[in-house]
Amino acid sequence: MNSREKVKKIFLRQSEGETAMWTGHPNDKTIPIYAKEWGIEPTREAIYTYLNDDCRWFQANRGYKHPEGLSDFNPSWGIERKTLSAKGCFAEAETLADIEKYPWPDAKYCDFTEIYAEIDKFPDKMVFTGIWSHFFHLVADFFGMENYFIKMYENPLIVEAITERIVNYLVEANDMFFKGLGNRADAMFFGNDFGTQLDLFLSPELFRKFVMPSFKRLIAVGKKYNKIIMLHSCGSIYRIIPDLIDAGVNVLHPIQAQAAGMSAKDLSKFKNDLAFLGGIDAQTFFVNATPSQIKDEVRRVRSILGPNIVISPSHEEILPNIPAANILAMAEAAKE
Repeated sequence: MNSREKVKKIFLRQSEGETAMWTGHPNDKTIPIYAKEWGIEPTREAIYTYLNDDCRWFQANRGYKHPEGLSDFNPSWGIERKTLSAKGCFAEAETLADIEKYPWPDAKYCDFTEIYAEIDKFPDKMVFTGIWSHFFHLVADFFGMENYFIKMYENPLIVEAITERIVNYLVEANDMFFKGLGNRADAMFFGNDFGTQLDLFLSPELFRKFVMPSFKRLIAVGKKYNKIIMLHSCGSIYRIIPDLIDAGVNVLHPIQAQAAGMSAKDLSKFKNDLAFLGGIDAQTFFVNATPSQIKDEVRRVRSILGPNIVISPSHEEILPNIPAANILAMAEAAKE
């Protein structure tokens, strides 16, 4: 059984004890450190090969090829933004007319040829892919995060209008991508960080009103092409996990272990409805633990959330402060 086959069984909650792991996404500054430590080429793929990683991740967003070089979304259009709280280009928007001048992306400019070619190199791996449809963050950036939340009360119609314009493109582009993808890959992966360290950014009621309708539209695209639905969300999101399950999410990533309500024990009540990807704390534990402690934690998390879990760090970005020996220990224990 190859990596693709066994991870698919895990994601469909049909595991018979198969073990699997995903390294995550080593940061550009991390790659040369690990390469020197292990005596390998300084590339991300060399790291995956060295660790016998079962998975690969390809975002399709770079398939947007506007003839004038425009990006698909630019919340700083016509203004300067330096922080997440800074006002975006629609901070003062009050009517539909205020958003019509923006150069909204058009899926006709998408060309996914290069992404398909990259995916074709890994027919035996579990490939996660699709347009990274982070619409929640995009709307927050277009308004400015705090302003976005205020607008939900003061002008909900403009919030809904901008969200719809963003998601219309994401739905159409994803549909094009997965239609052309065929059976090359099994999982639709996209993310929105809905939680802070302590709770949701929004109340569950506001989440259901302003976020869930768009979320369901995107999931419907993946389901249309028979893809496993993988959601990335950092933070404490336990209060809406039942909503996510009802919407069709199959796999939850990355299980931010130190966030409120997100420990393996807390999430075990959902193991009959979800598979998991992640779970090994990357905030402090991966940084400070010994390799032996890492292995013990992998075994502990798998004993609680398994068998339908792919072991991985609790954040996909592997920063340079995580010792190479600890990532190697995770990979070794994950395959036990």
